Order: sequence, then C-alpha cells, then structure tokens
Amino acid sequence: MRILIIGGNGTIGKTITKRLYDKHDVLIAGRTSGDVEVDIASSASITDMFQKVGQVDAIVNVAGDAKWDKFDNLSEEDFYIGIRSKMMGQVNLVRLGRAFLNPGGSITLTTGILADEPVDMTTSAAMVNGAIQSFVKAVALELENGIRVNVVSADLVEDSYEKYKDYFPGNTPVPMQKVVDGYVKSVEGKINGEIIRIRA
Repeated sequence: MRILIIGGNGTIGKTITKRLYDKHDVLIAGRTSGDVEVDIASSASITDMFQKVGQVDAIVNVAGDAKWDKFDNLSEEDFYIGIRSKMMGQVNLVRLGRAFLNPGGSITLTTGILADEPVDMTTSAAMVNGAIQSFVKAVALELENGIRVNVVSADLVEDSYEKYKDYFPGNTPVPMQKVVDGYVKSVEGKINGEIIRIRA
C-alpha cells in the first residue's frame, strides 16, 4: 500500500512509520519536515499536500494542536486553536483526502484518553477529541467506494511519560508498540467507524 502519514516524524508518528515501512510505500508529511509539508489547520495547505502526493491507499494522521490551560484562562481564540487544528484539521483530512484515496482505502485519525477521561487543564483538548470520535462514527456511515475511517485513542504513551506525567497522576503509561498496533489494525484490517482505545 501507498500510505501517507501526517505527523510521521513525531513521537508516535516515527514509530508508526518504522513499523509500516517494511511492508508498504510510506510518505511522511509534517509542518516543517518530511516528503511534503502541511499545516492541517489550513484547508488550502491540506489540498496542496494531496495534490503533490497524489493517490494513496491509506491516510494516517498523528498531528494536531490544542491549548492546555485552566478554563478560566482560556479565551475564545484559545479554543479555536484546537478547533482549527485537532478538530477541523482532521475533518478536512477526511473531507478533502477521500478524493485522493484509492477504492477500499482508509483514513486513521488520532484523539486520546482525554475524550473519555479528561484531566485538569484539558477542557479544550478534551472537547475536540470528543468531537472527532463522534465525527468518525457518523462519517463512516456515509463514505463511499469502500473507504474506511477509524480513530486511535491512546492513554499516556511511555515515550511521552516524563513530559506529561504530572498531568496524568496514576495513569499507567501504554507501551509504544501497543499504540502502534492500533494504527496497524486500522490500516491493514477491515474495521470501520471504530474508536480504537489503547489502554495499559
């Protein structure tokens, strides 16, 4: 398969890329690096990326920003960071990317445990994660040409534990390979409209 991984140089993305590289033709998109550059908060940038890459068999997204702060500190514009990037960025990857998917292709998006178990200072991030999970279940009912869409929702990943452990007291970190298994299940399997929850 020809697979486009957006965020393929990130903490999770580079491990997904390494896992899929042996069996597939993998292309990496990133904000400032990769085979092609993209800012998923911009639909024009997404369109430009797909025009440069051309037809693919699978799209995997592990990119997207959201503001973390106390609710009292969040401005309307702070909420729009997550809405434009983590939420609409992923919606637009489906909306625009399906035209560049071969029949029977797949799209895999990314959320996280915050959609189900939010913690302090994650009002905005939890909101957009929950929105994407509902979006995936709904849009899977309408996509044509055998196109599948799923979302991977992982708990705190081992490789990010030191950076985020203070935000997630008591959460047992998930092994990176277990997280990558979720993406492989979506790409190489047949499931559709699923929230693939990865927990320790």
